[in-house]
Amino acid sequence: MATTLSLAPLFRQSVGFDRFNDLFESALRSEAPNSYPPHNVEKHGDDAYRIVIAVAGLTEEDLDIQVERGVLTVSGGKRETDEKVAYLHQGIAQRAFRLSFRLADHIEVRGAALNNGLLSIDLLREVPEEAKPKRIMIGGEAKPELRQVSLQ
Repeated sequence: MATTLSLAPLFRQSVGFDRFNDLFESALRSEAPNSYPPHNVEKHGDDAYRIVIAVAGLTEEDLDIQVERGVLTVSGGKRETDEKVAYLHQGIAQRAFRLSFRLADHIEVRGAALNNGLLSIDLLREVPEEAKPKRIMIGGEAKPELRQVSLQ
């Protein structure tokens, strides 16, 4: 049984928030969020963020990081080797994975580093001047001239 939830009534009194509706609907459609590999999303100040992903046993060549249309995608998997190994116990998962993170507006990826089995991806919010809030002054002196248009 599939239930659909429309959030349209919540957005009737707003302008420009169409993407939030899409975000909520896609989150509700996702039945089992991907939790492999383990990862953290950290905030390091007002505009700095870091995503840390545990990628034990993987090298830089085994990982791929892409940003496309505001979605950061990290994928990886162990490359095939000619070495034949018989595991007596295999506790370190080496399966392929794909994680996606939807980035907010004006978030840019600044860099990535792989240290001690942890992939760190640094993000920074840079809001351009034209997107920052502006104070609108109310002027009593200069009023725009109103013209009457005659309909004939």
